[in-house]
Order: sequence, then C-alpha cells, then structure tokens
Amino acid sequence: MEHGTRIMLIRRLKGVFPYTLALFLNAFTDLGHKIIIQNTVFKIYDDQTQIIYTAILNALILLPFIFLFTPSGYLSHRFSKANVMRYGAFVAVVITLLITYSYYQGWFWTSFALTFILAAQAAIYSPAKYGYIKEISGERDFSYLNALVQSVTTVAILSGIIAYTVLFENSLTTPYRNEADILRQIAPLGWLLVIGSLIEFLLTLRLQSYSEGSLTPFNVKKYLTGYTLRKNWILLRRKKDIFEAILFLSLFWSISQVILAAFGAYAKSTLGVENTIVVQGLMALAAFGIIAGSVIASRLSRHYLHKGLIVAGALIITVMLTFLPMTYNLNVIGFIFFGFGIGGAMMIVSLNALILSKTPNAHISYVLSGNNWIQNIFMTLFLVLTTFFAYFGWDAVMLFYAMLFISILLSFGAIIRYKDYFVWLIFERLLALRYNIIPLQTHNVPSDTPVLLLGNHISWIDWILVQVGIERRIRYLMERSIYEKPLIRPIMELGEVIPISSRGAKEAFQHARNRLQNGEIVALFPEGAISGDGEVGKIQHGYKRIASSSEGVIVPFYIDGIYGSIFSRSSKRHTPSRSWFRRNVRIIYGEPLSMKSEPEIVYDAIINLKERYGTQQA
Repeated sequence: MEHGTRIMLIRRLKGVFPYTLALFLNAFTDLGHKIIIQNTVFKIYDDQTQIIYTAILNALILLPFIFLFTPSGYLSHRFSKANVMRYGAFVAVVITLLITYSYYQGWFWTSFALTFILAAQAAIYSPAKYGYIKEISGERDFSYLNALVQSVTTVAILSGIIAYTVLFENSLTTPYRNEADILRQIAPLGWLLVIGSLIEFLLTLRLQSYSEGSLTPFNVKKYLTGYTLRKNWILLRRKKDIFEAILFLSLFWSISQVILAAFGAYAKSTLGVENTIVVQGLMALAAFGIIAGSVIASRLSRHYLHKGLIVAGALIITVMLTFLPMTYNLNVIGFIFFGFGIGGAMMIVSLNALILSKTPNAHISYVLSGNNWIQNIFMTLFLVLTTFFAYFGWDAVMLFYAMLFISILLSFGAIIRYKDYFVWLIFERLLALRYNIIPLQTHNVPSDTPVLLLGNHISWIDWILVQVGIERRIRYLMERSIYEKPLIRPIMELGEVIPISSRGAKEAFQHARNRLQNGEIVALFPEGAISGDGEVGKIQHGYKRIASSSEGVIVPFYIDGIYGSIFSRSSKRHTPSRSWFRRNVRIIYGEPLSMKSEPEIVYDAIINLKERYGTQQA
C-alpha cells in the first residue's frame, strides 16, 4: 500500500490510530519479556541445552493459544471486541508488575513461568484485536487496514527485538554467575513493560464499540468434553480455501519457530558470537524482510488477492533455508534472514487476507481463534520435537536441514494448490518490465456467475493482458495449431485453455459451454484473428454457439495501447502512451450484456469502450 493511501486511511477511519498504536504496544511488550528471558538463556547455556530451554520458552507462549482456543473465540463473539481489548490490556498491566517484581528478586524460573501467564492474556486478547479490523474498516478498506495492521505488528516485533536486546546487553555492567545475577542487573527494564501495558490500556479506552456481541451463554460442560472444540473444528473445515490457508500458515510459523529456537545455539557454538545484539540483530533482519515483503505483496495484489504470491513466498523460503547451514559469513546470514522474511510476508499477507475475505462476519471471531489454535498446535508440536531431538543429540545444523525438508513439502503443496496463479504471476511480472498494465472497470466482471468475455484482438499477449485485473481464472479458446506447439502446450494445459480447430469446433464449443455451466469465465476473440491495423474488425457469429444455450452474461472488453508493440502486427513500432520507459496498456471492461446479444450489439459495445476510454493512435 502506498504511503499516501495509508495516511488517508488513518485520517478517514475513526479510531485507527489508537487501535494500531495499542496493537504496537501489545506486541512490543509481549516480545520484550520473551527477549529478556531468551537472552538470559543464551548467556548461561550452550548447544543442546540452550536449544531445549529456548524451545520450551517458545512453547509456553504457544500453549495458552491451544487451551484457550474456544473461550477466546467465545469472549470475542459474546462481548464487544473493544471491551475485550480493554480488560485484556488492564490484565497485562497486572502481569507486567508481577514480572518486574520477579526480576528484582532474581527469580528466573518464576519469570520463566510468568511467560505462560502473559501468553494466556495474549491468547484471549488476540481474536478481539484482529476481529476488530473488519468492524472498524468495513469491506471497502479492509485489505488496506489488514496490510497496515500486519505492518504495525511487524514493526513492533522488530522494535522490541532491537530495543530490549540493546538495553539488555548494556544493562550487564558487572560479571554474572547465574540467571539470578543477570535478572537483578536488568530488573529496571521491567518498568518499560509496565509502562507499555499501561499506555496500551489507556489507548483501548478510546476505541469505539461497534457491536455489543451475542447473548449466547458459554457452556462449560461442552467445552470440557470437547464438544465446542469439535463444533469449531467443523466450522474451520467447512471451507476448503480457509482450512488450507490455515495449514500453510501453520507450517510457515512452525518452520520459523524451530529456526529461531536453534539459531542462538548455532551462532554461539558454530559462529562464535557471544553478543546478543548481533544474534538478535541477525534474526531481526527477518522482520525487516517481512516489512519489505508486505509492501511487495500489497503492491502485487493491488487488483485482487493474488494467490500466486503464496507459491512465490514458499519457494523463496526454501531457497533461503538451503543456504543457511552452508555459510559462516554474518553478512550472508543477514541477507538470508532478510530473504526469509520477504518470502514469509508474501505468504502471511496473502493467506491472512484470504482467510478474512472468505469468512462471513458472523463467524470471524471463531475462525480467527481457530486459525491461532491450529497454528499454535503445529508450532508447539514442532518445538516439542525440537526439544526431543536436541535432547538426543541433534545440533542446530541438523535442525536447519530438517526445516529445509519441511519447507520443500510446503512449496510442493503450494504449487499443487495455486500453480495456475503462480504461472500467471510470472507472466504478469515479465510483462510489467515493459508494460504498465492498467485494468479499468473490473467491477463489470461478475464475481460468481458465468461470464463470456468478448473483445478486440490486437497482439499475441492479449490473453495475458485480459487476465491481469481479474481474480477468477479465465478459460480461453485458442487455435489448435498454436496450442499444439511444444513450448506452448504445457502452459496452455496448466491454464486449462480450450483448443479449437475447424474440424473440432463442435467439441470445443461444447467444452466451453460446460465451463460456463460450471460458473466459470470463458474468453475468446470473436474477430477470429489478430488485427493488422489496430481497428476492431467484424465480430464473427461463432461465439453464439457457446452463448445461445448458456446462462450468465457477456462482458465486452477493449484492449488499448498494445498496438504498435513488438507483439502486435503493426508494421510501424510506436508508443501512444508511456509511463517512464514502459508502455501504458489499458484493458477496459464494459457493462454486462445478455448472452443472446447479436454480433452487432457486441461490436457496438466494444467500439463504445474504445471511443469512451481509448487513447490509441494510428
């Protein structure tokens, strides 16, 4: 999302500033305590022992999200989300006071255990704070605010890592023998936790309540017997897209947890790094990568939620993990963590947006808490396995290779599920090097009804241009002689293109009708050939054999600006409109027409789009 758009959003939506600042402080404070305990473990323990204690610490943060899955979703659904956030923030103030006291007393294991209590507060708080996004933004600005929240949370994590690590390292001014000595020296940092929680609580008092929640009582018996859990599980499984997105997110975060748990021991024993600022700084580069990746994901999804980014992100993660155990150069390792963050953000932003966009408002709280529940089960399981294998002698390098194997499986699953989107993403990015593709009036393409797209044919890449602004996959009819070319056919099969020839026209038209009956989008270029002069030619009657017996609508389109390019049949190369060194190409979608529209009606609709929006010069 562009900076100016984000500022306009903050000004336009009441309560966005206190809401996002409260989220920042919530993540900043929660992470602060974890960093203090984790750095203490790093200073005192080595190798497998350090991996085990770090994994246990991370598991303590995750376990409340598992056990409180149903109650947290219920509270967010039963009460106003703003009120849940207020009471949660107040409880955080009390907990941070207890943590600060344990620091001053040098009670390491008490501080260690209070991590679990602070995480329980976060588990109850989480569904309300993320469910509040849809309440405050509505449908129109949802994707923008979602990206903003992801960015703010990431910045909070990054800031917390840097701030508390630097303060921790600088607080150790005298020699230490054990954990208690370290905690007493860093004890004043506890007051930063308290102040952060207190300001967060005051900010939540400014949040507006948009709903009073449900009056449904919580059934303790059903919760204890697992009935509510099974019911929520069925709800999560109801939509395949949502459940698969949750699984992909779970695998990514599980890989991340193991890498972060093992890297401290790897840095200390293999790289010889003793300074927590260096270790945490290298891992913090992943957060910088997440920020950059969030911007990339938002930019590439400006027309619609591009699922191809899920595959791209998984592949980037796999590449980064391939090189992590192979290098000892800190600069290269920093780049690897940065790249890991970029790939992770491309997955996180896309998958979270997919979950929220596919979830009805009535179920949003339960689905979000269910999302947290499954992710945390996965992460806890991975950390338990990490502890187990570390106990039996696995070092950090072996754990890195194990996570590389998991990331390969993740990439393979993403490719199987979203391969067509990924291929289109590659085509779009290649064309974007030379063409500034601008889809217009895409709202004219229905989101859930059969559509027959008909428009002018100007170049060899029209089939890519028409798809760029439309999320639904388009099934094209293509001349079989072109379809059968060795380098083209595998790509066309992936896009489920329908080959057509004079001998096989009847079969191709029936195939296209079947696609429309299944509610899909079918596109063809009714002129029958690429224009040689850039003008709209005669509309042939062939499309009527598809449209006459099909439900749905015809949507005309007009491609403007590509004539004169190397992909057109123009004898003279020229650029009618240019953005820097790129050619501006626009695809305009017209208002829907009846499936029974005659060729003259379709022709007039295309010409009207040209006269109204066209800038192409002969």
